Amino acid sequence: MRDVQSERDSRRIPIDRVGVGGVSYPIVVMDQKENIQHTVASVSMSVSLPHEYRGTHMSRFIEVLHEFQGKVTLPNMEHIAEDLRTVLSAECAEIVFSFPYFISRKAPVTGLTSFTRYDVSFTAVKGENVFDLVTSVTVPVQTLCPCSREISEAGAHNQRAFVTIAVRMKGLVWIEELVAVAEKNASAPVYTLLKREDEKFVTEQAYNNPRFVEDVLRDVAVDLEAEDRITWYSIRVASSESIHNHDAFASLEREKEGTAGGREEQK
Repeated sequence: MRDVQSERDSRRIPIDRVGVGGVSYPIVVMDQKENIQHTVASVSMSVSLPHEYRGTHMSRFIEVLHEFQGKVTLPNMEHIAEDLRTVLSAECAEIVFSFPYFISRKAPVTGLTSFTRYDVSFTAVKGENVFDLVTSVTVPVQTLCPCSREISEAGAHNQRAFVTIAVRMKGLVWIEELVAVAEKNASAPVYTLLKREDEKFVTEQAYNNPRFVEDVLRDVAVDLEAEDRITWYSIRVASSESIHNHDAFASLEREKEGTAGGREEQK
């Protein structure tokens, strides 16, 4: 049968990335408390394509995904990306898993249990001699405006905010650990289930801990700087303002001194 994708191309234009995206697929990921967690990921997979080839073999992306669908762990990401690169005979391969991750939480007063959703992504890039892995988690939190509290006779405006932390690491940092960093530096966490006693506690906790997005960002950065397992990080804090028709945000990106941003040569 004719292999059209492997036909020679005369336009001499290499392609940086070609592949498949928006693939919805069941996966299993590591869970710090429960060992494993079943979830569904939106997957993007791509490879570089030399100028002499007309196309790549799209079906092979799904074959690789199916082979590893039960093994999507941080330690295994290099193996998945390398297999993709090898199967497609490419110089470089990239694979991104974006998925909801759930952590069991207890309400602060009643202790009632519910699950909170966090949005997570693993992005792996594999070349012949390099590997790069970025882990990202978005954490919903509450922020209360210090200025509003200072100038108001009663109350202060507060809102839901989102802290997105992305890291490169040289030792395993659990998703739960990144969530904890974001939540402890906000005015208060958010919960899926709260009774009246819990709502009172969380409301007062936020009021007693007013935070600008800049405050949250800087304190998260302090914690990430102190973590030796992290070699690079980026942070974005975005607040869905309750009294303004816009968002407030702050962001930064830092590579720690003496690191190479997480890229390592193969051993």
